Amino acid sequence: MELFELIQTLTAAYGPAGDEGEIRDLIAGLAQPYADEITTDVMGNLIVHKKGNGPKVMFSAHMDSIGFMVTRVEKEGYLRAGRLGGIPHKKAVYTPVRLKNGRRGVFAPEEKADMGQLKLDECYLDIGVKDEAEARSLVQVGDTAVYDVPARRCGQNVISPYLDDRIACAIQLAALERVKDSPNDLYFVFSVQEELGIRGAKTAAWAIDPDYGIAVDVTTVDDTPGSEKSGTSRLGKGAAVKIKDNSLMCHPQVVAKLEELAQQQNIPVQRDIIQMGGTDAGAIQSTRAGVYAGGISIPTRYIHTPQEMADLGDTEACVRLVAAFAQAQLDRP
Repeated sequence: MELFELIQTLTAAYGPAGDEGEIRDLIAGLAQPYADEITTDVMGNLIVHKKGNGPKVMFSAHMDSIGFMVTRVEKEGYLRAGRLGGIPHKKAVYTPVRLKNGRRGVFAPEEKADMGQLKLDECYLDIGVKDEAEARSLVQVGDTAVYDVPARRCGQNVISPYLDDRIACAIQLAALERVKDSPNDLYFVFSVQEELGIRGAKTAAWAIDPDYGIAVDVTTVDDTPGSEKSGTSRLGKGAAVKIKDNSLMCHPQVVAKLEELAQQQNIPVQRDIIQMGGTDAGAIQSTRAGVYAGGISIPTRYIHTPQEMADLGDTEACVRLVAAFAQAQLDRP
């Protein structure tokens, strides 16, 4: 499957944090031809194992997305909703949404709300019903909803909700397909509940007990107006080798190995430092007695909005770098 098509397929699948069943089943089917073993743990993490005799290497991309959870059904049939993860409600107003059962609607603000000071409890989901009874026939408190916006191409870029982190899931699947022979014992993890506090990767890493751990995730950029202090990466400049985020300092040996492989294989890379936000690598690094941890990041604009943007050339560079690290000769700690 061509890379954009794979991204398009994954971003269209339902899977807000805590409700990842549909996206998990989709990824499992796509990974099956290239895996020796596929398991799902208690948390719901999908663990794709490609067996080898060398060090254990764990790659982790979270398959959950941000979303909404219905908290109240009002007499007029409107739904109040809370956050699943970091929904930027001010940036999401008037966005189409979809419930798990397929019902569609709009996330909207109250008519008299001050948009400059807008609060989440001043917003609602409008699913096009006439009253509370009709709404309750379709939805109940605790149901979830997600952005309902398709992925599109924009020149060399892709625009879509949930590139965070379905684009990384696509990268891991594409790399898994390309890894034909590896000296390492490989675990491609598609983790759950990252958006609720990096929960899935914590338990997956404990079970796998890896020697090396690489989080594959999006990262903020400094290439849009006023973004100079947000990060260090730019669209179109290659895969971003993580140095630091708010969850970890990457191990210098992992950083050096990633940059060495990039140079050897002519893979365009840049360095990634962000002051806010974290990845699965933060949980992996502190597992048991500690793990050699790092990150391969995809520079992405407008993260958590319904219109995230990433460069397909950068995405391909990330695929190549994941595959290169998976097949590299690594020292056993």
